[in-house]
Amino acid sequence: MNNLENKVAVITGGNSGIGYAAAKRLKESGARVVITGRRKDAVAAAAQELNITGLVADQSRVPDIEQLAAEVKAQFGKVDILLINAGITKFATIEEMEESRFDEMMDINFKGAYFTLSRFIPLLNEGASVIMLSSTSATISPQSASVYAASKAAINAVVKIAALELAPRKIRVNAVSPGPVATEIMQKIGLNETLEHQLLQSIPAGRMGKPEEVAGMIHYLAGEEASFLTGANFLVDGGQSV
Repeated sequence: MNNLENKVAVITGGNSGIGYAAAKRLKESGARVVITGRRKDAVAAAAQELNITGLVADQSRVPDIEQLAAEVKAQFGKVDILLINAGITKFATIEEMEESRFDEMMDINFKGAYFTLSRFIPLLNEGASVIMLSSTSATISPQSASVYAASKAAINAVVKIAALELAPRKIRVNAVSPGPVATEIMQKIGLNETLEHQLLQSIPAGRMGKPEEVAGMIHYLAGEEASFLTGANFLVDGGQSV
């Protein structure tokens, strides 16, 4: 169903995981999709696989964000769907948190997301949909994830304010908060069999989510069927936050 025919969609962190699944779903619905990421080879490979546009940009650097916005404007003019998805997860207790790790997470997850929204606002068409990827970590308060959870709680606050500020232009702004999803990030954070068992115990659905399931919610929010939804946070977590 091509319900997003010729809509321009920009997805940060679109070369893997949820971002990749969302890019695939939006492309299948007729959107003209642009993905971004820090790793040139990974972005190029994903863009080729999906037959979409790939641009290299580091979300932690505001100059990169501004260059990205300029490139998107030059190639596509305006944007109808903005998915701010790029993010990282690293764990440490509050006592053991290092300043460099704190800064890295906040620079990408919050500052980068914030300024991506900021710099793309002038490019958004009237009636555009902005979706910011948050996390159930902002709701369930997991130990050793204080900075990550704080970065996502900050996203949730910005979503509400942005929804109010952009309402006169009929632009909708919502958050999607996945629970544990089976992506490569799980291997990066050191998920082993024991930790996976403990994790599954916290999910009433009894399994981890799939990137395609989160992409389904993103696809819904991107379309006209969600035209009365703004300023909300949608939990896609198998009941974990309950």
